[in-house]
Amino acid sequence: MDHSFSSALLLLLLVLDPLGSLPIFGSVLAPVPPERRTRVALREALIAFVVLALFMVGGQHFLSLMRLSERSLEVAGGVILLIIAIRMIFSSGAEIYGNDANGREPFIFPLAVPLLAGPSAMATVLLLASRQPERVLEWTGALTVAMAICTVILLLADRIRRLLGASMVSAIEKLMGLVLTAVAVEMILAGLKRYFFGSV
Repeated sequence: MDHSFSSALLLLLLVLDPLGSLPIFGSVLAPVPPERRTRVALREALIAFVVLALFMVGGQHFLSLMRLSERSLEVAGGVILLIIAIRMIFSSGAEIYGNDANGREPFIFPLAVPLLAGPSAMATVLLLASRQPERVLEWTGALTVAMAICTVILLLADRIRRLLGASMVSAIEKLMGLVLTAVAVEMILAGLKRYFFGSV
């Protein structure tokens, strides 16, 4: 399952799910003083970007070290995406990730990891880099754009929720979950096809 820049960008946005995470953005940042929220949001987004970029750049070495094939990674990544997608459809964002900030200013957890740089995002960037390593700069660009969009949504979380309303945000999350389900199934089928019939 090869990707273009636009399809990789769309896949990353679906996996990162910034709109579906709006309720968590608001609740996690609520205890943070208003004058520090922008700084905290930018810091957490930067940490998430660095984590995902490291997984992308070091993906091939990680696979070699763990003696994993691209086929197994593709199937495993598809399974993870499928689980996240199903939860997106039948649960709220808070139920997927939870919020254990306990009134403290968030640092790495839960905004950077696992909300932005979660297992599904890590598996996705690892898969992109391992399938077409010669296009890693293109994938890095797609990741940069996707993370920039997530950062803007993170900074405007309260305004977007008030503008769209809780029901519209929930509907968008479930729609994105439905699309991500199809992407996950396609990844699993592509991995199985490569396993049984060789490179296709």
